[in-house]
Amino acid sequence: MLPWFENDQFPLYLAPMAGVTDVIFRNICKKLGADVMVTEFVSAEGIIQADDRTRKYTEFEETQRPVGIQLFGADGKRMGEAARKIIDWKQPEFIDINFGCPVNKVVSKNGGSSLLRDCPLLEQVATEMVKAVGDRVPVTAKIRIGWDFDSINGPEVCRILEDSGIQAISIHGRTRSQGYSGEADWDVIDECSQSVAVPVVGNGDISCGADVEKRRAETGVSGVMIGRAAMQNPWVFREAKEYLKTGTQPEPASIEEKWDLIVHHATMLVESGKFSAENFAMQYFRSRLMAYSKGLHRGKHLRIKFSKVASLIELKAIRDEYFELYSAQFSEPAL
Repeated sequence: MLPWFENDQFPLYLAPMAGVTDVIFRNICKKLGADVMVTEFVSAEGIIQADDRTRKYTEFEETQRPVGIQLFGADGKRMGEAARKIIDWKQPEFIDINFGCPVNKVVSKNGGSSLLRDCPLLEQVATEMVKAVGDRVPVTAKIRIGWDFDSINGPEVCRILEDSGIQAISIHGRTRSQGYSGEADWDVIDECSQSVAVPVVGNGDISCGADVEKRRAETGVSGVMIGRAAMQNPWVFREAKEYLKTGTQPEPASIEEKWDLIVHHATMLVESGKFSAENFAMQYFRSRLMAYSKGLHRGKHLRIKFSKVASLIELKAIRDEYFELYSAQFSEPAL
């Protein structure tokens, strides 16, 4: 068993999210209580072709361990070759196979959730990946409960993956056709967890400690994975751990703490060297600001300003103006 599941531990995973869970954001979530990290998904072909941009997606810091590198593709042998290269470079704790991504550009290449429609190919990919990696690191997988409502096959896929040597399975409780709409089906996630002996990690609609406790108590999952809720509120990991420990929901992060993190996140991005100029870094950061604004008072007003921010100085000016104008109204509900 993977060590983070031993002794009845119930790990909190940060879900891999393209364009979101980079090194900087993973650092933030790790410090706030996330137990296990998984990188943004990486193209196996990009790794094999030694594409520098693709290789950057495999980067992580030692403090983020345990870390898994997530690969997508549809050729098990090529993916196995890519996995071996990654292990040589980075020595992650595990390699994760993406069988769940619903994005068209991935599905159109027969990757991600498209393999849920082709179980023989899915089995071949998983088996060849496990064989290629050998005993160097465990191989895990992430799936959805099915392609659409007429083909929910999560339990069957889990059994195939277990028989292929996959050592843990993360399951998003929506079909590919749902995308991120509707509700996650935790009944199917539970059925999946009961159908295999390997740990199953549930994913979908986890936004607070009470959600984590409910799924731990009512299903057979061995951990949970938190994605979109962390984009808005990375403190969700800290809050969830406190809830699991005490049974009470802790006070949310203060307005000051939220702004400190926003400015820190932006500063780290600008200083990372990932972008050739500060304005390009801040343009990239605007989407993160939109997510953060959902947890702030007067969020609608902030989003207008955030959509144009081009420098750290501008961001700090928005912060200072925010406190000056709205400090007396922080007791009102966030918008």
